[in-house]
Amino acid sequence: MKFLDQAKIYIRSGNGGAGSVSFRREKFIPNGGPDGGDGGNGGYVWIEAVEGLNTLIDYRYQQHFKAGTGGHGQGRQMHGAKGEDVVLKVPVGTQVLDEDKETVVLDLVEAGQRELLLSGGNGGWGNVRFKGPVNQAPRHANPGQDGQERWIWLRLKLIADIGLAGLPNAGKSTFLAAASAARPKIADYPFTTLAPNLGMVDLSPGERFVIADIPGLIEGASEGAGLGTRFLGHVERSASLIHLVDGTQDDVAGAYRIIRGELDAYGEGLADKTEILALNKIDALTPEAREEKAAELEAAAGKRPMLVSGVSGEGVPELLRAAWAEVRKNRGEIDEDGEERIATGGWEP
Repeated sequence: MKFLDQAKIYIRSGNGGAGSVSFRREKFIPNGGPDGGDGGNGGYVWIEAVEGLNTLIDYRYQQHFKAGTGGHGQGRQMHGAKGEDVVLKVPVGTQVLDEDKETVVLDLVEAGQRELLLSGGNGGWGNVRFKGPVNQAPRHANPGQDGQERWIWLRLKLIADIGLAGLPNAGKSTFLAAASAARPKIADYPFTTLAPNLGMVDLSPGERFVIADIPGLIEGASEGAGLGTRFLGHVERSASLIHLVDGTQDDVAGAYRIIRGELDAYGEGLADKTEILALNKIDALTPEAREEKAAELEAAAGKRPMLVSGVSGEGVPELLRAAWAEVRKNRGEIDEDGEERIATGGWEP
């Protein structure tokens, strides 16, 4: 399935149906009078967040969505039917933006969330609505109101508990494959990952969380260089970040500073998220080189990095346990010291 996280679409609600001009003419009823029915309301345009979707690719092949027109009124005071609604089904985490691509209209963050985008036009009144003591035989009815229309942008920000950050070829995809059931593309050249990948980590039946792997960042990414800037939004909703640094490169401290600089420049609170620092690819390092690289990284970051290898699996369980602790803190299950929170407000003996 191809990944698409932005789409511009045109939506239009249905026109209301016209009211009817009709008179009751039946045998033995000399003064039948008007009996024209009302028109039906036009269809609405809704948007709904559903589970099981993680791309907006459906909106690449269809960009126009129009709700149905309301049925016209008829004689014998028969009202027209309501026009058929249109429901746009999108992944959880989709935002609706105005045509300027900046104003956020809606943010769908829960499965099953359903919101109204456009209301249909009201149906016109039939001539029975206009009868009175002065005008007992009205010969006019109202047309239905026109529907609404607009262009909108759909922007997907994947909802993951943990985001992976790092330079290209830092081993993020390999780590994701080792930590979850995801099978991202893995190769020995930079920019292997061209679209975000999601992986579900199962530590135990009751310990599950989602990791998002985005394309590698390069210097200047916050200004549009490389691929990562477009996808940084997919880790905005993450509770924490796992920052992977390639231990086989010469300057691990410089690599760390580049990513931190880009997170700071991007904004949106990414630089303020809790960071779990890890020195990756330690399977290719000698014990002496491991200690040397870890010391360099600690001096630059001010904290001791965890040592992991996505290839051999060394250190991966410990890193995932640390990530799970951050997820539980974000969910409010434990406090900053790792102690279980006790629910209050209920009955106590």
